[in-house]
Amino acid sequence: MGSTHERQTDLLVVGGGLGGVAAALTAARLGLRVVLTEETDWLGGQLTAQSVPSDEHPWIESGHTSPGYHELRTRIRDYYRRNYPLRPEALDIPTLNPGLGNVSRLCHEPRVGVAVIDELLAGYRSAGRITVLYEHVPVAAATDGDRITAVTLENRRAGTRTTVTAPFVADATELGDLLELAGVEHVVGAESQAETGEPYASPVADPTDQQAITWCFPLEYRPGEEHVVDRPASYDHWKTHVDPFWPGPQLSWEKIDIHTMKGRTNRIFETDLDAVHVPDLWHFRRIRARSQFDPALVDTDITLVNWPNVDYWETPLVGAGIDEEARRTALRRCRELSLSYLHWMQTEAPRPDGGHGYPGLRLRPDLTGTEDGLAKSAYIRESRRIRARFTVLEQHVAVVDRPDGEGAVQFADSVGIGHYNIDLHPSTAGVNYVNLECYPFQIPLGALVPVRARNLLPANKNIGTTHITNGCYRLHPVEWSIGEAIGALAAYCVTERTEPHAVADSAERTADVQRLLTGKLGIPVAWPDDIRRTRPSQAVSGATPVLAKPRQRSVPTMTPTS
Repeated sequence: MGSTHERQTDLLVVGGGLGGVAAALTAARLGLRVVLTEETDWLGGQLTAQSVPSDEHPWIESGHTSPGYHELRTRIRDYYRRNYPLRPEALDIPTLNPGLGNVSRLCHEPRVGVAVIDELLAGYRSAGRITVLYEHVPVAAATDGDRITAVTLENRRAGTRTTVTAPFVADATELGDLLELAGVEHVVGAESQAETGEPYASPVADPTDQQAITWCFPLEYRPGEEHVVDRPASYDHWKTHVDPFWPGPQLSWEKIDIHTMKGRTNRIFETDLDAVHVPDLWHFRRIRARSQFDPALVDTDITLVNWPNVDYWETPLVGAGIDEEARRTALRRCRELSLSYLHWMQTEAPRPDGGHGYPGLRLRPDLTGTEDGLAKSAYIRESRRIRARFTVLEQHVAVVDRPDGEGAVQFADSVGIGHYNIDLHPSTAGVNYVNLECYPFQIPLGALVPVRARNLLPANKNIGTTHITNGCYRLHPVEWSIGEAIGALAAYCVTERTEPHAVADSAERTADVQRLLTGKLGIPVAWPDDIRRTRPSQAVSGATPVLAKPRQRSVPTMTPTS
């Protein structure tokens, strides 16, 4: 082990995903000094290092998001306009979607997200307000009673360690690592129906019930060329093994239709590649549409593979009995599943013409910054979650649990807004999809405050949600809004010499934080009445993109209690 260094700052943000970046930016804008750490050499988390194009709500282009997230999206579009050979007609589109993917109104290459986040932070880094420690992971946390006094981070490349002290610490890691290291009360996996009262909760608590992870990767298609990857060691397992809840082996075009919970056959190519809104796999998360670029330079589409058949659900990543070796094994097998699926598509996948394989499918390592072309990190859907002062339940947000027209519960202590369906992928406990339509919802301050720890704040998927509601609070714009709320709360506490529990205990102090968010930062904490009572499936078609998941209730494998 190398030497140990020491740093002191106003706010330590451990984890450089969207929540961590938003927390650091917000705190810096409000005058704090911030140390921001990231386990890879890319900031941006699910948007970049995990290579997942944004999953967003139907009103994302209608001004119902924070100025910070709006700026992120605007800068991504401007980056393409400045640096890419767009056709003139594409240049003139205000809501440019470089990939024309069905999943979002803004599908783009991971590297562009990295460049834009670096732009957003540049001024604050130059001024010394934000210090970024790349390739650093937390390895220890010192505590004194209910407070974290220091966090030790290890540089994965150099082997050196840095100990950081700060009055407030934000856990923005993908798996809630500081909750474990600092002994902060938290939940892993699924709560029971008896505990939460949620109709779609597990009949009994099950820590092993955690959403599948996915190792994503970008592909282009060059017919007539040969780009077949090596056959992974576990290929035969994925080709022959069939899980009880899945319609066939994962190396197939078969998947679960979450409308019916029955098997359905996918296709990678449904029709002409240049078409839009085609319901096939290629157009689903397409991140570059060649039709929008100068054909003299750009002659292929690029799609991002985050498809049902590459979900890995064999082993959870956290919980009792999951040590570092087990976690490494799970991540290795997740990678092998993705590479196996690619090899199968290149060599054995049935084609409509009766042939087999698409050897022209080609990985793009230059877009992920890796040697093998897979994303830098696995896409993590579920984390450890704090035991919070308040926990958001299915009954607060799901359409099926709310009287028609009432909308989601309105929280007096709201510090942000968001929307997505409750979207649970198959789990490591063998539970199939759960997909419930939600009303537009709020982020309550109480869900950001641990029951005991005084200066630890969650800034990713580790807030006070349940296994069920994590499914709608885990997506890109919601994670960003959680981070902004944490950055503002930390800045308020430093300025006023108070702490999050005191803010949560006081309606006046809570209102101060809300005014800081809505006034100085322009961040909305409530939806307009006409939107908050609207089911997304009823939204005006002209304002609603083609969505990645169906906006209606599905039938999960468990039976609801009501």
